[in-house]
Amino acid sequence: MGQFVQLTAADGFVFPAYEARPAGSPKGAVVVLQEIFGVNSHIRAVVDGYAAQGYLALAPATFHRVKADVELGYGPDDIAAGRELKAAVEGLPAPGVLPDIAATVAHAAQAGKVAVMGYCWGGLLAWRSACSLKGLSAAACYYGGGMTTADEVARQPQVPVLAHFGQHDHWISVDSVQAFARAHPDVQVHVYDADHGFNCDQRGSYDEASALVARDRTLA
Repeated sequence: MGQFVQLTAADGFVFPAYEARPAGSPKGAVVVLQEIFGVNSHIRAVVDGYAAQGYLALAPATFHRVKADVELGYGPDDIAAGRELKAAVEGLPAPGVLPDIAATVAHAAQAGKVAVMGYCWGGLLAWRSACSLKGLSAAACYYGGGMTTADEVARQPQVPVLAHFGQHDHWISVDSVQAFARAHPDVQVHVYDADHGFNCDQRGSYDEASALVARDRTLA
């Protein structure tokens, strides 16, 4: 079971991050970036899971610059609220929320090498982090929303990247995933027989088999 800690970005902004520590000495650190639903029970469970695997794990509240204490579910109203919050954060002056992720990475570095991973919007943020932030050793992006658009494909990762997509994702076309893979042959791109959100066991699109394979690949 983890707890929230307060971190400070380079511009002085203070934000919470959910942190879970392993039983013994950490073998590294994982920064988990939320979906559009906040650092909710699912994201906290993901963090706890990576701590159980021996990593110091943290999930920064990447909505905090526009709204505090966001914890949404997965119903239509939650999705609408999450989209509005995402749009508000994406509309912040550059570099947006990246300083908060950078501060989380710096805090996590106490455990050694740091990986960043994210889901949906968090997958997009993980990709941006892999392309622009210092202090990372690897990144894993799960169905990164917007990640396969031209502007994002134009970015160049500075660390090894693993990308997970669903073949039946109606938000991210297979054609755009294939174009992304061609543009970035060094990125490990995997496409699963699954829908968007296949890693989340609180969503109807959860696919246990795909989630387990993706997790094994991410851990490796």
